[in-house]
Amino acid sequence: MIANYGYKDGSGDYYISIDTDKCIECGANRACLTACPKGMFEIMTDDYDDEVAWIKAQFRKSLKYDCADCKPAAGYSSLPCTTACTPGAVKHSW
Repeated sequence: MIANYGYKDGSGDYYISIDTDKCIECGANRACLTACPKGMFEIMTDDYDDEVAWIKAQFRKSLKYDCADCKPAAGYSSLPCTTACTPGAVKHSW
């Protein structure tokens, strides 16, 4: 399942998507938790008793600004959270 965390406003769509099927099988020892300098990721137990990453509630409506340090308007090549997630479960929509 793909879980989307974020929002849409007049300037665009700002979502972080986490593929929970890939996250469950994480071989990176939950590296996304420590890779994000803002600490936006945490582990929760889903409805199927699987431990998966998600975005903390306080960040979900401000992703554009919270991710700006790692993801400026131009000139970035990779993001710490997507690079750390070796299964490829974490994606950004913008």
